[in-house]
Amino acid sequence: MNAIEIEEAISALAEQPFEPQEFPFQFLEAFGNKPTTIKKLKSGASNKSDIGGVLQASNIHIKIAPEGQVAETLADLKASPATTRSRAKFILATDGKEFQAEELASGELVVCDYGKFPDHFGVFLALAGISTIQPIRDNAFDIRATRRLNQLYVELLRHNEDWASEERRPEMNHFMARLIFCFFAEDTSIFNGTGLFTHTVDQMSARDASNTHEVIGSIFIAMNTPTKHDGNLDSRYRKAANLPRWADVFPYVNGGLFSGSTDVPRFTRIARSILINVGNLDWTKINPDIFGSMIQAVADDDERGALGMHYTSVPNILKVLNPLFLDDLREKLVEAGENHRKLLNLRNRIAKIRVFDPACGSGNFLVIAYKEMRAIEAEINERRDEADRRTEIPLTNYRGIEMRDFPAEIARLALIIAEYQCDVTYRGQKEALAEFLPLDAMNWITCNNALRLDWLSICPPTGMGVKHHAEDLFHSPLEQAQIDFENEGGETYICGNPPYLGSQGQSGEQKADLSSVFSNTNANWKGFDYVAGWFKKAADYLEKVEARFAFVSTNSICQGKAVSNLWPVLLQNGLEIFFANQNFKWTNLAAHNAGVIVSIIGLRRVSSQPKYLSSINPDGTEEIRKVSNINAYLTGSQDIYVEAASKPIGEKAKMAFGNMPIDGGHLSFSMSELSALNLADDTKRRLIKRLLGGAEFVRGQQRFCLWLNEETVKEARRFPELKQRLDKVRGFRMVSKRNATADLADTPYRFGWIAQTGREIVTLLPRILSERREYITVGTEPAGTLTTDQAYVLLDAPLWNMALIASRLHIVWIATVCGKLKTDLRYSNTLGWNTFPVPKLTEKNKVDLTRCAEDILLAREAHFPATIADLYDPEKMPTDLRAAHDRNDETLERIYIGRRFKNDTERLEKLFELYTKMMKTKGAA
Repeated sequence: MNAIEIEEAISALAEQPFEPQEFPFQFLEAFGNKPTTIKKLKSGASNKSDIGGVLQASNIHIKIAPEGQVAETLADLKASPATTRSRAKFILATDGKEFQAEELASGELVVCDYGKFPDHFGVFLALAGISTIQPIRDNAFDIRATRRLNQLYVELLRHNEDWASEERRPEMNHFMARLIFCFFAEDTSIFNGTGLFTHTVDQMSARDASNTHEVIGSIFIAMNTPTKHDGNLDSRYRKAANLPRWADVFPYVNGGLFSGSTDVPRFTRIARSILINVGNLDWTKINPDIFGSMIQAVADDDERGALGMHYTSVPNILKVLNPLFLDDLREKLVEAGENHRKLLNLRNRIAKIRVFDPACGSGNFLVIAYKEMRAIEAEINERRDEADRRTEIPLTNYRGIEMRDFPAEIARLALIIAEYQCDVTYRGQKEALAEFLPLDAMNWITCNNALRLDWLSICPPTGMGVKHHAEDLFHSPLEQAQIDFENEGGETYICGNPPYLGSQGQSGEQKADLSSVFSNTNANWKGFDYVAGWFKKAADYLEKVEARFAFVSTNSICQGKAVSNLWPVLLQNGLEIFFANQNFKWTNLAAHNAGVIVSIIGLRRVSSQPKYLSSINPDGTEEIRKVSNINAYLTGSQDIYVEAASKPIGEKAKMAFGNMPIDGGHLSFSMSELSALNLADDTKRRLIKRLLGGAEFVRGQQRFCLWLNEETVKEARRFPELKQRLDKVRGFRMVSKRNATADLADTPYRFGWIAQTGREIVTLLPRILSERREYITVGTEPAGTLTTDQAYVLLDAPLWNMALIASRLHIVWIATVCGKLKTDLRYSNTLGWNTFPVPKLTEKNKVDLTRCAEDILLAREAHFPATIADLYDPEKMPTDLRAAHDRNDETLERIYIGRRFKNDTERLEKLFELYTKMMKTKGAA
């Protein structure tokens, strides 16, 4: 369950009659507990309570209190030894009238009337396995409002099929934006009278909803009809509009929000009820930081199933904005102190800064940037004794491009709401209201394809008046006339979280987008992630404009072959990476969601100013270091691109693919298939070999194959089943359209590609490695074992080679230079093993590493018959096996630097340093 679904279930529970015996189980069901789990609790099989309540281990202890004794019951729950013993996260007591709960780790207390407990559902999200984010806990309103708006949207479309058409969907989305504004305006005194919009619809529309659309339409007409003429109050326009008296009380809003068609979809009784329910929420609690990204899913058919799961946390957004420009502004604020002249200069600078998000979605980055800038400006005004001064930061300095119309509308609305909230905070509600209406028609959120649009039309070089500007706040036709708007001396910062789709997940249109962006380069762009298009557009923009940019990106563009294909193109015209956050998980609100692994990368023109690299330490803390350079692999090392090598550098053994059957599956057998042949043991020894691919090795599966030569094939053909299999191989190869495969038809008893004689001791590892595992799953197999091309092999290699592969150093190198297939590591012998830099090893080094490899193998053997998959599950890895790997890591790392590395960043930097030296030595030779 996601947060939206949980809120819905909790709200439904609060509306039901209170049933003391059932409430604990209903509460747990609302947070996604399965029927089997509830059944065990009800039967007492898993109920650990020692005071007659319901205790779910590691989660919550609940008890129904006698009437009027809720506080006392909560104290009993807290004092219960079972609460401590079972590591409960929460305690909860209620008598159906009062509700009290406590999060034990933080001490956060919830005390409210029983019917109000859904307002605090965010506190309990951990019960559903959701890592809570503080703004979500503090602003449960946004989730509740989003769910109800989604219900309204779906209900209206269900009964207004024409509004669901592609032609009218933008109109429907615009209607929803109008409603959101009305809900906000009626609760924040923008309209005269709290609840004016909702109360008017409730009073003036029929209970059967037959005229609800007409009532709302009249209100919209009022908000599009001026109340002034030549700056003076004048009723001529309102009279001409023939507004009913009850609609005439609504103010003139316009700004494009209520211009154009005032058509309203027809309402059902259910839709009318939902609308009034939504309006009765407290919209003063709206948080545009969160609300925009959640509400955009309402209008997106593809995203509605994941409603509420696309929230980008403010701390994550600030990881982009702070090093991009906000940290510098705050430093200048500290330097200015109480110096009025310096403060004035800083205020003037801030007023000219443009923030541009070319994939703005619902405007999260722009809203946060605006609010942070307003906070700095407010501090300046406070120090200059001008606290109630009107802001000089125009919304027109916050610009975006968004492909879909509804998120673009929400972005515009979110910025308007943010501006009003900031005015109330820093100047007071009276001043905020006096200047809020009518809305300014200027709009810099453009609805278009960012990879096809000239970004200079949105943010031209300062001092130029060539730009793309929309007709009014909520309409943005591309062919609109250009309007002069000079920003001489201003700075431009580009930021955002552009869409990332692996190269395999792109549509034909998206492939065409990348083609258009990279058409004038030699880059092999077909393997690029979609996000690479934004990096190239931004790099091109920096050629013409003094600016900086920083994007959140999938880490795929800083791994594998994409690095040498993409980054020389990005950096060729005098750009450099000036800050980066290395790999971290960008989580959302889905329960048990591990999150996508991303990086944050900032680029600017080459400068002598400092560069900063952020990484996550093993204990989860963030470390920010000042470095002299940041390369495309996001390490503090020289610029270098690792290229595939045909043979290993250093003393390492040669690694190759395993054997390739090319047989249609007819040369191999499962254990049961082999048994069914009833071959004598000596026959099996001559004709059959054990066969392993990567999956068989990891899962402990038994598989076998025919392994024949010109002599033994004659014997094999005496067995009808084996002869039939050889004939099938021949047939499979003969019909192949690939000439090389068809040529193999005459020798159906031989594998298509043979890497072994079958007599070697084999060291093998899978070609695809699970991202979850902390080490590469490498092992050894006795002579006579064959491998498929789904594994890499070293033949008769000294065992110290296995110690290298099994190390933390090696998996970090592979993850960086080889990249991933979806979320798993994609191993490469030429790019990963052959290039892996190892210092010159002494004989003692080799003996020590051999012993480490033996210890790993012995630790595995001690847990027979556990499979590699079992042993390397990070949550179940045996202590002795982990200790053996730890000794291996310490032994190897001491060879590199005389001690253990502090973290993966230090490991990579040493590896790149050593790789650079080895390449120079190789080149000199």
